[in-house]
Amino acid sequence: MFTSVDDVSARLAETGYLASPAVATTVFLADRLGKPLLVEGPAGVGKTELAKAVANVAGARLVRLQCYEGVDESRALYEWNHAKQLLRISAGRDESWDETRTDIFSEEFLLPRPLLTAIRGDDPKVLLIDETDKADVEVEGLLLEVLSDFQVTVPELGTVTATRRPFVVLTSNATRELSEALRRRCLFLHIGFPDAELERRIVRLKVPGIDTALADSVVRVVGALRAMDLRKVPSVAETIDWARTLLALGAGTLDETVVRDSLGVILKHRDDIQKAAAKLDLDAV
Repeated sequence: MFTSVDDVSARLAETGYLASPAVATTVFLADRLGKPLLVEGPAGVGKTELAKAVANVAGARLVRLQCYEGVDESRALYEWNHAKQLLRISAGRDESWDETRTDIFSEEFLLPRPLLTAIRGDDPKVLLIDETDKADVEVEGLLLEVLSDFQVTVPELGTVTATRRPFVVLTSNATRELSEALRRRCLFLHIGFPDAELERRIVRLKVPGIDTALADSVVRVVGALRAMDLRKVPSVAETIDWARTLLALGAGTLDETVVRDSLGVILKHRDDIQKAAAKLDLDAV
C-alpha cells in the first residue's frame, strides 16, 4: 500500500489523520512485512482512527471485531444459521440424514463473523480487532491461528486460507496484559498523547475556523489538566470536542467563566472537575 514512510504520512494526512514519525514508520513496516500491528495507548488518542484511515487510504473494506467481556467464537469467527437449518431439515423429511447433513453444513447456511470475513475473498481489507484487552483470555487463542497463518478452520467445511492477507490492526487500552504469544506475532506501536505542536495541528485540522490563538490556548490548558492527578485525563478526542464547543459558544479567548462552564466537555468525573476548577491557573498556562 505504501512506498515509503513519507508516503504513509502524506496519504494519511489526506484523510485527516496526522501521524507522528513513529506512527508512520510502524504502519509502513506492518504493511511491508505483512505483520499485524498491535497499537496500545490511552483511550481517545487515535488508535481506532488509525485503522480507519489506513482503510480509507487503501480503498479497503474495514472489517471490525469489537471485543468485550464474553465475546466468543460464534461472534468472532462464524456460526451456523440454525433457524434456516431447521427449515431445511423440515422441508427434506423424505431425505436421508447424510443427504440433509451435507446440505445444511454448506456455505448457504454459514454466517461468517469478522475474523472469517477478513480472510475470505480477494478484495483488500483492513481487519480491526478493537479493544482486544477487553476480551477474555480464551479469545486470544482464536486470534493466534488467524494472525499466524491467516487461516480459519471450520470443521464441517475444512480450512479457509486467505488468498489476500488483510492489513490487521489490534488496539488495546492496556486494561489487562495481553499474552506473549499474541504480542510475538505483531509489530508494536504505543500511541500516547501528542506533543503540543502536533496537537495544535490536529485541532486546527479537525476544527476548521478556529482561531490560532484559541487553538493554542486550548492545547495549553489541556496539557495542564493532563499534568494533574485526575481519574481520567482529557484525550485528544476530548481536546477536539472542547475546541468545537468553544467555537460553538463564540468564545474568542479562554477565561475562567468559559472554562468553568465547559469543563464537563473534557472531564468526565465530578471530582476531576472540582479539582481542575480549584487548581487550574489560566494565567500560568
